[in-house]
Amino acid sequence: MVETNVPPSKSQRTGSPVNVENITTSSLDALQDAGQRKTLDVVDKLRRNGLSNVLQLPQVVVCGDQSSGKSSVLEAITEIPFPRKENLCTRFATEIILRRDHTASITTKITPDKNRPENEQVRLRSWSKTLEDFSILPQLIEDATKEMGLDQPESATTRAFARDVLSIEICGPDRPQLTLVDLPGLIHSENKSQTKQDVKLIHSLVQDYIANKRTIILAVISAKNDYANQIILDKCRKVDLNGTRTLGIITKPDFLREGSQNEQDWLDLAQNRDVYFELGWHMLKNRGDDEHQLTFNERNEAELSFFSRGRYAQLPRDRVGIGSLRTRLSRLLNNHLKKELPGLKKELEQKLSETKELLSGLGPQRATTTEQRQFLMGISIHIHDIIKSAVSGHYESTFFGGVKTKSPIDSIDNTKRLRAVAQYLNLQFAKDMRSRGHKFKILEDCIGKKGERTEESVARAESPRPLQDSSFRGEKEKTKEPLKETWERFSDNSSKSDKNDAGETDPMVRFRNESDNHIPKSLTRHKAVEWVLKILERSRGRELPGNFNPLLINQLFWEQSEPWEAIAMTHIDRVYGACNQFVSLVLEHCADEDIASRIWTLKIGEALKQMYSNCCEELKRIVADKSLHPITYNHYYKTTLQKKRQKRFQDSLMQAVNKATNTGKDTGNLYTYANFQALKANLESDHLQLDMDHFSAEEALDSQKAYFKDEQKYFINVVAKQVIERHLINALADNIISPLIVAGMSEEEVSFVAAQRPEVTERRTYLESQKKMLESGQETFRRAMGALR
Repeated sequence: MVETNVPPSKSQRTGSPVNVENITTSSLDALQDAGQRKTLDVVDKLRRNGLSNVLQLPQVVVCGDQSSGKSSVLEAITEIPFPRKENLCTRFATEIILRRDHTASITTKITPDKNRPENEQVRLRSWSKTLEDFSILPQLIEDATKEMGLDQPESATTRAFARDVLSIEICGPDRPQLTLVDLPGLIHSENKSQTKQDVKLIHSLVQDYIANKRTIILAVISAKNDYANQIILDKCRKVDLNGTRTLGIITKPDFLREGSQNEQDWLDLAQNRDVYFELGWHMLKNRGDDEHQLTFNERNEAELSFFSRGRYAQLPRDRVGIGSLRTRLSRLLNNHLKKELPGLKKELEQKLSETKELLSGLGPQRATTTEQRQFLMGISIHIHDIIKSAVSGHYESTFFGGVKTKSPIDSIDNTKRLRAVAQYLNLQFAKDMRSRGHKFKILEDCIGKKGERTEESVARAESPRPLQDSSFRGEKEKTKEPLKETWERFSDNSSKSDKNDAGETDPMVRFRNESDNHIPKSLTRHKAVEWVLKILERSRGRELPGNFNPLLINQLFWEQSEPWEAIAMTHIDRVYGACNQFVSLVLEHCADEDIASRIWTLKIGEALKQMYSNCCEELKRIVADKSLHPITYNHYYKTTLQKKRQKRFQDSLMQAVNKATNTGKDTGNLYTYANFQALKANLESDHLQLDMDHFSAEEALDSQKAYFKDEQKYFINVVAKQVIERHLINALADNIISPLIVAGMSEEEVSFVAAQRPEVTERRTYLESQKKMLESGQETFRRAMGALR
């Protein structure tokens, strides 16, 4: 801006105040006709709904190098007198918003740069002025400049330019619906009043505006300087390669020497013969330094006279002068808007869909305790339903997914099918108890060729091996899967640590580890009787020879069943691990990570540890019952004992028969015969046991084995039912954040779990506001588009 003062209008020269209703209405009418107003109304209503910050709305941007005459072009188009001072340039973007309204008014406001501190943004947003006429516009712009902190030598942090936007809204019954933006001029290099940061800021600001695909660019270049050196042309061609939305504006042609080659070059440019823009070029002759006193009408007449002389008279009339520019710009705006409206409508719908999706991702509103409890209740019902289905073995829910047949039943991949996993682990526990649940494996049926038990046949017997652990503890040690990370993130596994508070290995852990590695020691029948005999001799009471102390069965059973507790504890650990993994998956499915973590911390973690503790306590009671005097009313004990005695008699009989059997040969044929006298003698010598202690030991061993089998079956069932089912599997639904638990939570607990973080609340408020704007814009768009048909 190079002129020294505001050009007075005719009313100003006569001393009457400027009235908005009467300023340049006839000139601005050229910007649009009645049909074009309907198209522009669509954009204006969207802008008034606040969607200019969400959508890229069509607008006209006036840009160019510094001192190229941009503000003069804008002033000529709008006929709004901008302030002029020597060496004054535009310091910030200025929006001129022309709006048709029933009431005439001029209002101004500042839209602050989003990168400013919050307190400065609040201060600038609160700045607003209302004008009665344009005479105080220069002072108002000066006030806005100071409000932005620009050009204040007394401040140590003064800046020359800002990314803030000054909006001047001019309303009136005959105003066209149009928004034009005047941008600061591009600076070529820094100087004492314009720093490198200023240069960078202006280039970035201009780039942001012209990069908008819906912006019409009025690229202003001055004929005073070689157009090849004016930065704006290069910037426009980079964002608008074919010039489909760029209209070149040539200013200050009166500085060209008449008849010169330079003048001809500029005329060629004006006729689109050099730098090609699809929208073409236009030439204006604004007021000179000595013409600042001219009114807008006088300015227009001087321009018309200039372009009617010399070579300029040969230029097409629709390519020169402000009048034809308004007509051209009106047609350009109309065509541009009609082309952009379908895309704008699609973008609006897409933004609305994205906003709704983002809101949905935040979950339901939960600002109050009631909303928070309802939110938690919804989660708990979902969790409760899934747990009940899993415990019942009904896998119809999408949560359970497909069956992973390539993975073990008890692997993490199949954890969701909790009932199947529990059944499998219970069966593995029963198998483990039968194969390793005894201290000694007594080999009853290792018979030699002649019916005799031999050490060689015992050696050939297959020794039992430890059950392979493919359960949760083993699986988690083998692989570090994402699910394990989720479980570790939610849960507090301190209670499952192998170390106690003193840093020593927990005795129960050592106990379970020993159980995992336990292999029963194999004993022949003879060795087993010797073991019983030693205990019998040390447990004598007042019983007669040939009988044994009833407490002997206790001693034998206790020693033989030593591995039971450790095997049961290992089983509890495996099922507990499965439940932990399962609950982690359910929680991950029903709640986002933040909520899931808080639910686990407050309720689930402690509930699972309590369930585990209940299992251990129940097992202790069962083991304590095992240590009492043997009691059984199961006929299986008597049946087993009788079968063992019968089997022992049959073995003795078979040995006697084998000894009394001989072979002979008659007429070349072999035959077998029994010597009944020998058989009788063998039975008397082999079957009668003269050693009364040995006889008692044999009887006690058979009684212990029969009782052991009976108790083993009972122990397997009672651990599965009273420990696993009662305290773990069936207890999940009622103890893992059930609706009843949520109903009993205090307000503090509900708030801790369900209250949204402040940043989420702020994000929700922003998205709700944006959603409301978009929905309002969608409705406005629908009505406006209907009016266009």
